[in-house]
Amino acid sequence: MLGGLRAKMSAAGDFVALHTGQKIPLIGLGTWKSERGQVKEAVKYALNVGYRHIDCAAAYSNEVEIGEAFQECVGPNKVIKREDLFVTSKLWNTKHHPEDVEPALRKTLGDLKLDYLDLYLMHWPHAFERGDNLFPKNPDNTMRYDYTDYKDTWKAMEKLVEKGLVKDIGLSNFNSRQIDDVLSVATVKPAVLQVECHPYLAQNELIAHCQKRGLVVTAYSPLGSPDRMWKHPDEPVLLEEPGIKKLAEKYSKSPAQIILRWQGQRKVVAIPKSVTPARIQQNLQVFDFSLTEEEMSHIGSLNKNWRYIVPMITVNGKLVARDAGHPHYPFNDPY
Repeated sequence: MLGGLRAKMSAAGDFVALHTGQKIPLIGLGTWKSERGQVKEAVKYALNVGYRHIDCAAAYSNEVEIGEAFQECVGPNKVIKREDLFVTSKLWNTKHHPEDVEPALRKTLGDLKLDYLDLYLMHWPHAFERGDNLFPKNPDNTMRYDYTDYKDTWKAMEKLVEKGLVKDIGLSNFNSRQIDDVLSVATVKPAVLQVECHPYLAQNELIAHCQKRGLVVTAYSPLGSPDRMWKHPDEPVLLEEPGIKKLAEKYSKSPAQIILRWQGQRKVVAIPKSVTPARIQQNLQVFDFSLTEEEMSHIGSLNKNWRYIVPMITVNGKLVARDAGHPHYPFNDPY
């Protein structure tokens, strides 16, 4: 089976099929933390060097700029046809109320200057207070929550598929129990689960859980998110992992390319974020070599269950997990 997958992955811009038959490219450009003023050029550059998958979200506050890049590069008489591009966006936590779902999507479509999305994800299972403030807070800096059931939000997202506004819908940052909960009411099944995933958080159980149920997994922060805000001084640095550096030397590739190849070879989509042209290009150049089964297992065995992305806030001078008190917070379960 690996042999067949290897052959299939040799073509640049390769993909996996979603349960609806839609094809999602195995490498996409992530846009979280890409500053306004940089993200438009990054997206244009990525499209020019062959990317056909761009991952966006309303909460990244940069969709208007990404839309300008799409307007210049995508559509009739442009370099890229709309049907050849896979675009994902995400419904933010303040828009979980069923009545807010379609207006939120239409705002994203307007910002991105698109008529439809290929994939729309619920960004988190837990909701924040309704409104236009992305991070509604109490005076003590804790979040103001809303308790809309994500299953009700899901039913509203299904209507977007019926209306032709999105081709597929999916989930982000949901745990295995929450995925099953959505599946129990779904008429339109989730096509994708997007979660943090890299060799230190290999997500082996969660991926197996998803693949058994027909969901494709997309890995965000696939390189360990070296540029994020909340860093532990003593945290492990994924790109410095000796076993991965050794493989990089063997294949004349970068550690990042080894990690992205590992994900693709296990049919996990990866969306590395970069605004650096050389890195954007390098992250796509992972289809001209293959890791052996031993090398695949070695990388898979580096797992430390190390989650880099846990939104933190300061309350009473202490750094705490921002949303851990919400009943739908996903990371209190083992996976």
